[in-house]
Formats: sequence, C-alpha cells, structure tokens
Amino acid sequence: MKQDILVFIGRFQPFHIGHKSVVDRALALADHVVILVGSANRSPSMRDPWSFEQREYMIRACYPYEVGTKRIIIKPLDDKLYNDEAWISGVQRSIDTEAETLGFTDDEPARISLIGHSKDKSSYYLKMFPQWGNVDVPNQFGVFSSTDIRESYFKGAPVIPHDILPEPISAYLKDYMTSEGFKQIFAETEYIKDYKKAWESAPFPPSFVTVDAIVVQSGHILMVRRGGQPGHGLLALPGGFVDHNETLLNSAVRELREETKLADKHGPFPMGKLKGFLDGQGVFDDPKRSVRGYTLTHAFLFRLPPAKELMKVIGSDDAAEAIWVPIGSLDPKECFEDHYFIINKMLDGVE
Repeated sequence: MKQDILVFIGRFQPFHIGHKSVVDRALALADHVVILVGSANRSPSMRDPWSFEQREYMIRACYPYEVGTKRIIIKPLDDKLYNDEAWISGVQRSIDTEAETLGFTDDEPARISLIGHSKDKSSYYLKMFPQWGNVDVPNQFGVFSSTDIRESYFKGAPVIPHDILPEPISAYLKDYMTSEGFKQIFAETEYIKDYKKAWESAPFPPSFVTVDAIVVQSGHILMVRRGGQPGHGLLALPGGFVDHNETLLNSAVRELREETKLADKHGPFPMGKLKGFLDGQGVFDDPKRSVRGYTLTHAFLFRLPPAKELMKVIGSDDAAEAIWVPIGSLDPKECFEDHYFIINKMLDGVE
C-alpha cells in the first residue's frame, strides 16, 4: 500500500549502497522519505567519525533533486544513551513535526511506516513503534557494513571500496583524506590497534573496569581535557582504570585528585573530606561505550558546597587541562565517549 511517509533510521557512517537501496525502495513506495541520521550529537571517534552535517551532505549529494523537492527530508536524531524511552520520544516528535509541516492533521493523519533491513540486533528499533507500519527491504549486496568501510579507510594507505559506495560518497571520501578530521581518526585508530595487541593472545576478550568522578559546585561541573588517545582534546570526566589494591570509591577519588589537583584555600582537598560529599553512584555498561573494548565504568557523584569562588583545579597526570564548565553549557559533541550521557543520567536529566 502506498505510504505518505516512510522513515529510515541509521547512523550512515558512511552512507553506502545498502543504505541507498533502502532509500530507493522507499521512494518507490512513499510520497516522502524522512531519513533520521542517528548519533547526531556524538563527538568524533572511530565509530562515529562524521558529524551530522557531513553525513547530511553525503546523502544530499546522492539525491540532490529529491532533497530539493522535499521528497527526501534529512533530520538529525540525537542519541539518548541509557534512556530508550527518551530516544523513542525523540523519533516520534521528529516524525510528528514533519507530518504536520507536510500538511497532515489529526483528522487526516499521515500513513507512516518504518523501512529498513532487519540485518541483526542493531535493527531492533524496527519493532519499537507499533503505531507505524513496517517495510523490510531484503539485502541485495551480500554481507558488509559501514564498519568494514571505516576499517579499510582509516589507515596509512586508505582504501575506498568504490564497488559498495555510491559515486558521490567515494568522491567525498577521497577529498576527506587530506582533512584534519581524517588525521584525528587515523591517529585514534592506530592507537587502538596497538592497544589491543597487548591482549590479543588472551583466551577471551578482556573486560575493563574504570571509574569516573562527577564533581559539581555552584552550577558547574569539573571536567578534564584529554591529553592522549583515544579522544585527544575532548572534555571528559576525571577518572581512569581501577588498581587491583583499591576500592572503586578510593580509585575514583585518587583519579580525581591526580588529574585535577582539586584544592580549596587551605590546600589540596583531603580524600576523606571529599568522600563526605558523595551524593550518588551508578554503573554504565553499554557494550559499545568505548572503542577500547568492553569497558564498564562506575560513576561517583560529589556535590561540593556552593561558593562564590569555585575550588582551584590544575590539569595533571594524563589530563591536559582541568576546568569548571557551566552545566548548561556542556556540549555532547565536545565530550569523550558517553560521558555527557553519564552526566545527564547522574544529574537527574539535566541537559
């Protein structure tokens, strides 16, 4: 049955011929195709190297006429990590807004369906919107993914797999090789490759345990700027790996003091006194939260007393800088891995 709107959700890192086949099918079945570009609010990494704007450009380059005539509408979709309901709500609001813009009403609602290829567990979202129909597009091009493309591309001798990329995307990737963005992701990729060599002979993939400290004072949050890879230059929570001879809380406080040199007017803030301001803790275990491998982190929230003058901090250890950031000014695109989402969850939904 002809649809008014077909919705295609993906990360498109990058957009390839498998994605294009879904869009082509959607154009044949619907008057309008809304492409929701996921992870639109993530900082650049091996897994998400291109921004929403860059991915929008790629898709637009493949469909200039359809985008120009509003047959294809490209919209950003933010991650809401650790909150599936908020993510679902974001999808629903985005499509409801677009349907209203296209002239549909409650009296004459749009016929809406999701479209995609049920390839694996990453396609679970196709079952999360029972109010809409579902169109499954069979795979026509064999087994490959955007991950395969990224792995062949971000290396010393980049390979652009022209046979599985639309021509405009191949051209974009060729030009992108000389950009600072390419150099940044290449450096991170090389670091992770060397990092994983240290445990490649292990009988099972290892799991790592880390801690992160969320320190707030007078509407500000304490962040560090990463001095090394991965995530060089991004803002992060003070934290690190747990030593074998310490508790999780002691590890979090140690990392906090090492990386920020947190001090009041009397000098370095004592560990025991800092523990007195502990106001919550949580575990964050998304399997893909870190490019380093499965890394489970324990976050500890410390609420320091309000003061006209924030406590003194200095970046140290592997932190290039330690700074207080107004909570309302924190940008997820500038934050390392899932740290923005950890903060959002621990501070009761503050965005």
